[in-house]
Amino acid sequence: MNPLSNFYKQPTLVDAKSSKGRVALVSKIPEHVGQYKIESLLNRGGMSVLYLGVDPQTHEPLTIKVLGAEYVKSKEMMDRFLKEAEIIELTNHPNIVQIRGYGKWEGGLYICMEFIQGISLRQMILQQAMSLKRALEVVIQIGHALAHLHAHGIIHRDLKPENILLTATGGVKVIDFGISQLYTEKEEKKAGKKRIIGTPIYMSPEQKENPLDVSFSTDIYSLGVICYELVLGRLSHGVIHLSLVPRGLQRILAKALQPNLLERTQDIVDFIQDLSGYLTSEELKKDLRGSDYLGELSESLKQAGQLLVPQTLPAWPRMEMHLASNSNSAISCVYYDFFLQKNGMYSVVMAEASNTGVEGLVYISILRGLIRALSHSMGSPTELIEMVNDRLVEEGRDNSFSLALLTLIPAENRFSYISCGYSPLWYLQQETQSPRRLSSDNVALGISKGVEFLEISSNWSVGDVLILHTFQAGLSKNLQQLEVDEAEFVEALMENLYLSGQKQVDAIFRKVAHKEARALFERSVTVINITRNA
Repeated sequence: MNPLSNFYKQPTLVDAKSSKGRVALVSKIPEHVGQYKIESLLNRGGMSVLYLGVDPQTHEPLTIKVLGAEYVKSKEMMDRFLKEAEIIELTNHPNIVQIRGYGKWEGGLYICMEFIQGISLRQMILQQAMSLKRALEVVIQIGHALAHLHAHGIIHRDLKPENILLTATGGVKVIDFGISQLYTEKEEKKAGKKRIIGTPIYMSPEQKENPLDVSFSTDIYSLGVICYELVLGRLSHGVIHLSLVPRGLQRILAKALQPNLLERTQDIVDFIQDLSGYLTSEELKKDLRGSDYLGELSESLKQAGQLLVPQTLPAWPRMEMHLASNSNSAISCVYYDFFLQKNGMYSVVMAEASNTGVEGLVYISILRGLIRALSHSMGSPTELIEMVNDRLVEEGRDNSFSLALLTLIPAENRFSYISCGYSPLWYLQQETQSPRRLSSDNVALGISKGVEFLEISSNWSVGDVLILHTFQAGLSKNLQQLEVDEAEFVEALMENLYLSGQKQVDAIFRKVAHKEARALFERSVTVINITRNA
């Protein structure tokens, strides 16, 4: 059985669950596998267990794949596991999971790979449809991965949506080489009942007939099925009607899906060229449907949302800033910004509209504009927030905003903080070992006019660290869920308390985000570390 056969049923970063939603029965999570520290369980497959690990030297997040304890005494399974590692080691391509190392540990064998923040293509198909253009772009990226594999003599043999990950930054990664084969190698036929090697729905006719004797064209057939599903926005379950796909694509897929091996597309490069040509043709424009225009509009709005956040962090004197974010993965109703106020004050703002989708994007743009316009004329942070709140209420729209405003005054060795229905600020003084939770607990913006907002202030000395985040949005979750979110954030913060700035925000983001991987594709999440250095 494929080690990741249940992988499609959950995001990459979730607690391992069985297909019925129960926690899978696994042995105690090891503290270390080889030299790598284990943080949590990611998933349990048929023959292996996936852990989230960390390199103790670089603090790089890693996926540690361990051969199941019940297979460590099987020479065949041990050999197959090591062969997977050797095959991945032959590759080096941005659309293919990268290996970091492999070997033996006290529990058997392990493969250490890069950690990929994302969800499977199967899950994406089940959740939402892509525009025709975006679907073809994803397929072409997969095709580039296959071109690299085939150039190195590797046949994947199990290409399917659950073995393709879409990353939080929009990339594509091909994973799971558990049954991959070198073209120059032929596996030994064994007497007895014929085994199915692969996933029948995505297998070519010749692979079903003889899974031990396949060619590069087998992978092309599998990619043709994936392309069909991605363009339609639903799983095929083994039934393909090419008349359902756009006319200009029918000819390309018909050739890639030919049952007769000799009549099928032989080279993945030809398949890529055919799709690329169609993607830029007038024929594609004629084939676009209403849903495609809506899909492209959605993708354009995601790009427009990037205009709401700075492309680089500001270089402010006497402090260092570090940021981890997935702000390009969704139509964002969350934003962050940095700006100067009067009298040498520096401000960081994070905010989120209660509305979602396009409406929320419009509202958060309005809020950003108000804050930018008023920030230079207000004498204090509370004056700014009160004026912004009154203007929002005057608009008369049924919308409210969570907001956090951190104002830094290095010349006076202090800072102030205002939170309105949003996450608390975490403050770590250099001489202490326990971070303080700071929250002024004001109501959200845009609800009532004339509200007086509470501001808290504290000393800010060299070496002190301030941490802001957008994991919690008081407008979108109940109190119980907010308490759970905060507990998870505190746990992540304490585990990574003494890491340097960038490594710290990366580790906190990774630790908390894996609890709600799907949310990373629905709203942007940001963690900011600000350290006083002079």
